[in-house]
Amino acid sequence: MTTLLLQDIQLLQGSDQPLERSDVLLEDGVISAIGSSALEGARALGLTARPGGSWLLAPALVDPHSVLEEPEDGRAETLESLIRSAAAAGYGTVALLPRARNWRDRPECLRLAAPPPFELPLWGGFSLSGRGVDLSAHADLLAAGAIGLAEEGDLPPLALVERGLSIGESGDRPVLLAPRDASLDRGGFVREGVEALRAGWPLDPALSEIIPLQSLLTLAASLPQVRLRLANVSTAAGVKLLRAADPAPLATVCWWHLVTDSGSLDPVAEGWRLVPSLGTPDDRRALVAALSDGVISAVAVNHQPLDPEEQLLPLDQRRPGLAGHRYVLPLLWQQLVRDQGWSPAQLWRALCWGPARVLDLEAPRLDVGSRRWILFDPDQEWTPSADGYASKGANQPCGGLRLRGRVLATGLLPRLWLGPR
Repeated sequence: MTTLLLQDIQLLQGSDQPLERSDVLLEDGVISAIGSSALEGARALGLTARPGGSWLLAPALVDPHSVLEEPEDGRAETLESLIRSAAAAGYGTVALLPRARNWRDRPECLRLAAPPPFELPLWGGFSLSGRGVDLSAHADLLAAGAIGLAEEGDLPPLALVERGLSIGESGDRPVLLAPRDASLDRGGFVREGVEALRAGWPLDPALSEIIPLQSLLTLAASLPQVRLRLANVSTAAGVKLLRAADPAPLATVCWWHLVTDSGSLDPVAEGWRLVPSLGTPDDRRALVAALSDGVISAVAVNHQPLDPEEQLLPLDQRRPGLAGHRYVLPLLWQQLVRDQGWSPAQLWRALCWGPARVLDLEAPRLDVGSRRWILFDPDQEWTPSADGYASKGANQPCGGLRLRGRVLATGLLPRLWLGPR
């Protein structure tokens, strides 16, 4: 795509503006004019207008936490492949968790960067090597540019968490912690429920989330100056605790927990082995309702790619995780906008503006001169297996399905055009 006039396109400019229809002129990946000036600019360039129809032009999405372990030479994903696949999926910001071959728990490990306009904020490690034994140098990490501090996977011992939050070195930066205690999961990876019992999956009780979540909410109430964030809330019981908290910390939910559950996922499909564990239908309904109400603030991709060799291992022998930014917008548009009547603005609050709040970033918006936009066609059908912009990760869902809804173009990849010729 080089230069394009979108006529009467659905336009979502920012969190404080309603969805409207307007004309937009795009030149070499940049929004050069909006409204009447777009028509004037197009006439000067001799362009023919392309009717917007059901297409949507909106700010690029924000992923508050994902994983990239080997940026230079990873078999599962590299920095180049991550940026390319995430941008083609509509993501302009991907915040990376500390887990990496060189764990991001020291200032010298925070040198990873992405070419603009793509943004790659880095979470600094809350504890050294993510082991939950010793605290990292919080102040040094933040001074070196970390977006905040994070501990992936399990909650460290409560005494270490309390000490790390109480010393105050996090200042006004966010601290992301996951309400999960692996010692309580009984080795299971599916939440307790009728469906999981019938399938014979190893069960993970909701207590593995409830007990650490109660502790974190108590700490949040006693340390209101700490900007605590909760990662990957996954159960109806967890949602109930969040609703009762006053005030509740900002929280994320993994997108996969919103689109499937232990009662609907095919037993042989990709997507069973996750942390936190896949929930029941009741968990899924509670998470969607909490996201709608704002009790949960943001959807995280929580991208955790595996290489082909590891993906072939039996479920109980391989690391948990799911890869792929490209499924999030199409599947959540189907689940939430089409099936449940959400507005596009509601979905963008969950995928863009809410995640930006979790990261303490300004709410993305579209203005003249911006490259951080995406053009989404909610009706185009496509097959993931034929996607040339796919992640390298082997543990991707929906491989043989035909999906509806696709990003056609983005200023993040000016040469990308997947719309009609």
